[in-house]
Amino acid sequence: MRTALRTAVTGVLTAAAVLTCGSAGATPAGPGVTARILTQTTVDGTDYTLREITIPPGQGTGWHYHDGPLYGVVKQGTLSHFDAGCGSDGVYRTGATIKEPSGSDHVHIGRNLGDTPLVLDVLYVLPHGAPFAEDAPNPGCTFE
Repeated sequence: MRTALRTAVTGVLTAAAVLTCGSAGATPAGPGVTARILTQTTVDGTDYTLREITIPPGQGTGWHYHDGPLYGVVKQGTLSHFDAGCGSDGVYRTGATIKEPSGSDHVHIGRNLGDTPLVLDVLYVLPHGAPFAEDAPNPGCTFE
């Protein structure tokens, strides 16, 4: 790994570890879903962005996929994650980590089925200039 890339990744991951020792953002996200950038850098054509995402009780990210992998930590609450087959592919509680693979063949939605706000710290590793998420239609799931 080149020194600049290693330095950038180490810096972003260190920030994530300090902050946490999250669909995010695609529309139509539920009312009150927010995201804020904690830190970001670009190295050799790749954007590394750490965001904090908050999903109110009963809301979700909207169906989407990403153009690069994501790595998340649940800071508060419980993330219920569903794939395009309408099945749960994971339930992540406070302290749990999640990795989302890239590509349009990995359409998913994140939902907060609990009664407290869900807070995620998410590291996006995306091609330079790519959006945080690409919208996708509901694949026919009845819970949305």
